[in-house]
Amino acid sequence: MAQPFYFEFDEFKTRVLKLKEIKSIGIDPYPHHYCPTSEVKTVLQQYNNIEVGEYDDALCKNSDYVCVAGRLVLHRVMGKNIFAQIQDESSRIQLLFNRDVTKVNGLPDESEINSHKFIEKKLDLGDIIGVEGHLFRTQKGELTIFVTSVTLLCKSLLPLPDKHSGLADKESRYRKRWLDLISNPDVMDTFKLRSKIISLIRKFFDEKGFLEVETPTIEKLYGGAMARPFTTELNALHMKMYMRIALEISLKKLIIGGMRRVYEIGKLFRNEGIDATHNPEFTMVECYSVYWDYNDVMHFTENLYESIAKELFGTTKIGIRKDKRGKEYEIDLKTPWIRLSMVESIKEYGEIDISNLDNDEIRKFLLKDGLFDLDDISDASRGQLIMMLFEEFVENKLIQPHFIIDHPIESTPLCKLHRNKELARQGFVERFEGFILGTEICNAYTELNDPILQRELLERQERLLESGDEEANPLDEEFLEAICQGMPPCGGLGIGIDRMIMLFANEQSIRDVIFFPIMKHAEPVVLLPT
Repeated sequence: MAQPFYFEFDEFKTRVLKLKEIKSIGIDPYPHHYCPTSEVKTVLQQYNNIEVGEYDDALCKNSDYVCVAGRLVLHRVMGKNIFAQIQDESSRIQLLFNRDVTKVNGLPDESEINSHKFIEKKLDLGDIIGVEGHLFRTQKGELTIFVTSVTLLCKSLLPLPDKHSGLADKESRYRKRWLDLISNPDVMDTFKLRSKIISLIRKFFDEKGFLEVETPTIEKLYGGAMARPFTTELNALHMKMYMRIALEISLKKLIIGGMRRVYEIGKLFRNEGIDATHNPEFTMVECYSVYWDYNDVMHFTENLYESIAKELFGTTKIGIRKDKRGKEYEIDLKTPWIRLSMVESIKEYGEIDISNLDNDEIRKFLLKDGLFDLDDISDASRGQLIMMLFEEFVENKLIQPHFIIDHPIESTPLCKLHRNKELARQGFVERFEGFILGTEICNAYTELNDPILQRELLERQERLLESGDEEANPLDEEFLEAICQGMPPCGGLGIGIDRMIMLFANEQSIRDVIFFPIMKHAEPVVLLPT
């Protein structure tokens, strides 16, 4: 078997040699357990602006004792003292190892190397150590641990990259997120924020009486969105299977089964493009509530965003954010949000009043400036033409929070026709999408529960799929059977959690809020310090 390419690096060979020497001394470089009494962050917070004593107090053990652990990120010898820093998560604290006082745990008394030389020669940046000692402040006021005992917890065999050059490349940071987290405290903060936001989402849903559920990730049929699926094979049953593209169908079956309000936070998989707001694997929260319509869901959605903003910032104003073109705006999530129908938004922001335009006149707008080729729009229905106008002339202008309501029926086969009979006759459904900074942030319906119409719409989807539309859905007879059993009036909502986190964390790319985004295959590279 071929060896990894980094086995030939001098740095790797040197550290492997040190590892052998450490073992030969009798020290276990990978012990099973260690019990620090504090985290570095806690120590820094506890002793912020508090007198802890000076060097001599710590030397005589007359100052407070602490025991912490972390990764060695700085190491410099200064005579009989060695100054260092360790980092746990995103916090660092300075250490002082003293030739006469500091002992290496596990080092035999008869060893040819003393503790000071062991720390100087056998420890490397990147090693994980535990330290015990007493606190003091240096003459510059920096909180420092005068280490009395140090324990090697993990010998690292590859060095950390140079922070400023080795991890400057974004692709390297995404591929090697573990190094990104070690080297960039702001990245650690972003992912802690992600975790907090997901907790706040759960808290909000739970307080509103929703039950969290889990549904299958691998399905016999896919549906609930317009997207091309990933396929796989279930060997045990010799079946072709699909990674789910939405949570909708399974959650609706639970509503039919009698559940009142349900939600799920889960991974979805869509075999489509990758850009600043799209990753083929992403996280979604979907929810359904009986006896709601899309008006109830709009109220619920804007209150969810407002609630999270207040929890994170203490206000509905979340600060300056950039749109897709890099222009800056101060965003305010205060309710109520602006509500416009898709037709109204085209008139308001696109300055195109389609109420008196026939389809050919709409096509003329779309052909201007080479936005579309005639072949692309010649067979498009009126609803499809309206959606094209919206995407080209409106979407980027929706900066402050907007709900765009009343979409053409072509946009989804799972939504109820509009209750306004004239709008229903024109083919509009009770759907809305939320937009902030020109980006879609949610999607919701008054859910279709008419089994006859549902069959007609899904049969239309099947015909589109058979004609070559890879984003259309197959006919799901099991779902239609469930709808025939009777689904109560229902409102449904889907929110892309990654995009929500981008907004609150002030990140411009979805890759910056996903631990391990999908990347193009590349030759492996080890980032060495310069």
